[in-house]
Amino acid sequence: MFARYRHAHQRSASRQRPIGIAAVLSLCVVATSQGWIGQAQEPVKPVKGGMGGIASAGTFAPVYDAEKRPITAGGIVDTGTVVFEDVTKGAGLASWNHVMGTPQKKFILETDGSGVGLIDYDNDGWLDIYLVNGSTYNALEGKEEPPHAALFHNNHDGTFTNVTEKAGVANDRWGFGVAIGDYDNDGWPDIFVANFGKNRLYHNNHDGTFTDVAEQAGVTLGNWSDGATWGDYDGDGRLDLFVSGYVHDDIHNQPSSEVGATNPAFCQMRGEPVECGPRGLQGEPDHLFHNDGNGKFTDVSKQAGVSDPEGYYGFTSIFVDVNNDGKVDLMVANDSERNFLYINKGDGTFDDQSLISGFAFNSDGREIASMGLGVGDYLNNGRVDVLVTDFSDDYKALYRNDGDASFTEAARDAGIAQIPVPFVGWGAGLFDYDNDGWKDAMMVNGHVYPQVDDHDWGTTYAQRPLLFHNNHKGKFDYVPPVKGSGLAVVTRGRGAAFGDLFNNGKIDVVINPVDGPPVLLKNVNPDHHHWVELKLVGGPRSPRDAVGATVYLTANGIRQREDVMSGGSYISSNDQRPHFGLGDATDAGTAEIHWPSGAKEIVKLRGVDRIFTIKEGQGITGALCGSSPCAPGAKSVPRNGQGDLK
Repeated sequence: MFARYRHAHQRSASRQRPIGIAAVLSLCVVATSQGWIGQAQEPVKPVKGGMGGIASAGTFAPVYDAEKRPITAGGIVDTGTVVFEDVTKGAGLASWNHVMGTPQKKFILETDGSGVGLIDYDNDGWLDIYLVNGSTYNALEGKEEPPHAALFHNNHDGTFTNVTEKAGVANDRWGFGVAIGDYDNDGWPDIFVANFGKNRLYHNNHDGTFTDVAEQAGVTLGNWSDGATWGDYDGDGRLDLFVSGYVHDDIHNQPSSEVGATNPAFCQMRGEPVECGPRGLQGEPDHLFHNDGNGKFTDVSKQAGVSDPEGYYGFTSIFVDVNNDGKVDLMVANDSERNFLYINKGDGTFDDQSLISGFAFNSDGREIASMGLGVGDYLNNGRVDVLVTDFSDDYKALYRNDGDASFTEAARDAGIAQIPVPFVGWGAGLFDYDNDGWKDAMMVNGHVYPQVDDHDWGTTYAQRPLLFHNNHKGKFDYVPPVKGSGLAVVTRGRGAAFGDLFNNGKIDVVINPVDGPPVLLKNVNPDHHHWVELKLVGGPRSPRDAVGATVYLTANGIRQREDVMSGGSYISSNDQRPHFGLGDATDAGTAEIHWPSGAKEIVKLRGVDRIFTIKEGQGITGALCGSSPCAPGAKSVPRNGQGDLK
């Protein structure tokens, strides 16, 4: 979690690592067309090597809007395009609350929040929502009922019903990350929950219920697991599990800057006491579990070369094919340490190419407080790029994939470096919100220190999300928040998941804030562009849910790429159906599917504005037109599309 600012809590000698040289950023005037007041930045003050806290570029002058509000909660415009609408209350989600520790956030365990998993748990063709919850110290000691996670069933009419009790997925532990995947290839998605304490592996019983099998599966671990991702790293057709470790936390001896603390520490932001970490704290190693195919997993972290023996502070992780060789590689966002990029060697081991690839640091050669990973091909050149969110007083990083597992950090070139500087970023998405065929960028934000609301520092505890539109030229344009719209919602954002919750071809966003109700942002962008989505089903030599598949869609004069992934954003799990915007084209084009088994399949998509089911080796086996199965020869969906299932 990046700049847990300039804490002076000295790390032990064994934990000291050099911190890159910070460069001076030149954010002088920001978005003046939106009425913001530009402020010259103070010189960057790099964090001293070996000190505790969070990696950050330095201290910047506050940015306010025309009404003298901090830009993190201001900058709202009266008119403009409304992209998202907050439909949380009407959807039936507002009655659930996330709880994590105390409102004062005295310790790091209370601040990082939890993830969101999008899952069609009952195989009815509609995405349901799983919201991970935190806990309290009293609950851990058995003094009060613990907060419950929540599974919300999609009712197909814009509303959701809480079915947690029936489903048996309340978790009732201090929860963080979630990853969705069908680990036993039975055709039903399962849920892994990363906890402080023992993890959960909820096996889907096919009847609307789940059973926690983490103990017999051997994936409970202990202490602080954070992000997780499923992927078939060894090509045996079964999903394996990677779990990132964050801090090794002793809840009875947490460092504190409060007077009279049992473990006193000197942790400050701009001279004010704040919670301590992560730097200066013992890290937790990462774990790779091989799926043995009998309901059990074997920890192969060390032999595979991904164990993180130095105990970096791992947040979000994701399996995805970075170098286009047909094997999933592994990316890990580390907080205030270098990021990891492990390239799959195809023999059960990985090569750590974090440094040589350019993914370890930002363009200034600095570690950043990496939190979220938004993965997608924003240039439509067939290579996956990565948006990385981090702490305030620093720009968020965009790693452009130059091929052969080589990245250039391109946030400045892409036009998204400056505006996010005051924001603390968590959830991250590269997705096509307006269905023009080009992936846009979104960041979900919220500060970690409640104390910022008590000072004139130009920032706020609750913050609004940021959206950038892809202008098709390698750059993004800022989308201002319209008053009363979803982009103007101010919340303590953490986990976020992106997906088509209403089966209308538009990507929506579910946010899980720390300490509060979730936020469902329905995509209501007024475009009339066409689209297609693919529900992939793997064959005998691929994972059944096709996690790890790559799809290239050639349509409307461009070639897009989508990957089926588990994990990502900020310790969350997105819609696993590849989604393609088609612009005004009425020809859905041709999909080239690279299955995890190594097989390649070419499928002509006959019809737009529909969700195709494609089984490996069998082509299209069904389609949804809106909310109903498409009849052979039927019109596509009401936006002038045409086509049939033939």
